[in-house]
Amino acid sequence: MRVLVTGASGFLGGYMAEELVRRGHLVVGMVRKGSDTDLLRKLGIELRIGDLEDQASLETVTKGVDAVIHLAAYYTLKGSKERYERINVRGTQSLMEAMLKNGVHRLVYCSSTEAMGPTPHPPADEDSPCEPNYEYGRSKLRSENLIREYQKKGIEFTIIRPSGIYGPRNLDDVSYWFITSYANTGASKIMVGSGKRVLQFAHAEDVVQGFVLALERPEVSTGRAYFITDSWAYSYEEIYGIMANIFGKPLPKWHVNVLIAKVIAAPVQAFNWLRRKKDFVWRIDSMNTFKVDRYYSIERAKKELGYQPKHSLPEGLKETADWYRANGYVK
Repeated sequence: MRVLVTGASGFLGGYMAEELVRRGHLVVGMVRKGSDTDLLRKLGIELRIGDLEDQASLETVTKGVDAVIHLAAYYTLKGSKERYERINVRGTQSLMEAMLKNGVHRLVYCSSTEAMGPTPHPPADEDSPCEPNYEYGRSKLRSENLIREYQKKGIEFTIIRPSGIYGPRNLDDVSYWFITSYANTGASKIMVGSGKRVLQFAHAEDVVQGFVLALERPEVSTGRAYFITDSWAYSYEEIYGIMANIFGKPLPKWHVNVLIAKVIAAPVQAFNWLRRKKDFVWRIDSMNTFKVDRYYSIERAKKELGYQPKHSLPEGLKETADWYRANGYVK
């Protein structure tokens, strides 16, 4: 199958291209001008320049492909509402219009568990109410709804909702900020809240597995949405215990409530703003994440796709931390 991967030069895109090539697919990578394409060139895949804000380029990159895995997005949990709408929603619509113009109907779309948001009654399934906390998640939910509307026009879609993607080569995501903040700052000494709230991470290789299974099984996956993540949610206490073992640090000495944590985070957020540094962990509003659960069921993906995560969190985080050490991102 000739598969177009949008966002191919990104963190997840690299893993996606590697796995598709391994499984014998012909891969076309959509990249923007100036992107780092070294990995993709080593894989020998076809590269096409495209941009979600350039309709003509989308009509070019979608020619002659059998399916599209749509990963490209404006991804940051704190950003411009207008830009989320322009790139994540209208850009996805432009991509689907280009697909239809070129007779391409199969779409596997990368959404996010943030389209649902926290889970007041965990574990949530794919039909649970969606109440996203962040504008990023709201844009993903709007995109999902738009894609469903395009089913009437001939788009045969599958929606994938990954959670907390991590792994070697990840340099701009929540897991990266969490791990590097723990390793390099005083974050390892403080636990916000009770530590009992839970959340899920997913290794990039497991996430890619979910996408490829959905791509290769359209008879069951078309028109469906799937959570793709770890089989278990970990409490913050458990995660900090894993991190303590990896980095040889003691468990946090202090528990602080969310209000105090916001006071502590405020000057760090201001300093990061002055030096134009992104860091989702050290933000006032990020402290609210310690008050909620994020736990999503993967039973549908297991039953319908045969999905089985292969990476345990302790092993996956150690692999990732070792890569960060080897490349100078943590002390």
